[in-house]
Amino acid sequence: MYRMLSAAVLALLTVSLAEGHFAFIVPTEKGDGAQVIFSDDLKPDTNVNIEKIAATKLTLRDSAGKESPLEWKKGEGFYAVTVPGSGTRVVYGVTDYGVLQKGEGKPFKLTYLPKAVLGSATAKEATVGEKLELEVLVAGAPGKTKFQVLSAGKPIPELEVSVMLPDGAKKAVKTNSEGFTPEFDARGRYGVVAKKIEAKTGEHAGKKFDETRVYATLVCDVEK
Repeated sequence: MYRMLSAAVLALLTVSLAEGHFAFIVPTEKGDGAQVIFSDDLKPDTNVNIEKIAATKLTLRDSAGKESPLEWKKGEGFYAVTVPGSGTRVVYGVTDYGVLQKGEGKPFKLTYLPKAVLGSATAKEATVGEKLELEVLVAGAPGKTKFQVLSAGKPIPELEVSVMLPDGAKKAVKTNSEGFTPEFDARGRYGVVAKKIEAKTGEHAGKKFDETRVYATLVCDVEK
């Protein structure tokens, strides 16, 4: 079914991820909290105004699947959030960044969808589902870790994805026909960025746009 996507649609979905800043939710070592950052890696960038992502709405999905809103406290280059509970939990957010235009380019509506898994990254509780326009999931056993990118619950083929490896290196890969990246053998903390761009016209907060751009990020730990 997904192989039947037209070339035009694939051209919209498959884009290069240039170096830039993205919204990430980075869990603490103890698993009792997280930092929400706006950075080009998994460390806070104190040279960037963290209030750029102040509109983010955070949600906790606990190990029983119950969802509740989360509050945060501003720090230096990050927002700190306490994550209650135990077991596998997901913290995810929606950042409505607004309508932007770069130079003579088309105006576009920008949305960030950061997500972090605390606990088992491959557990069924780690999936938010169709309510997210774009989501990155984890699959495979430790040593054979791969990621899957979904749009409203459906896999996206031939999508460029940036993977931050546990050693700090970054690798650009593409998803296959089922939305999966190649496997990675390293164990430790991963960061993943996926981007979807579509030609959609509309108006948001009084500003017109010709495109929508959505960045989904994931931070998770693979067993050592």
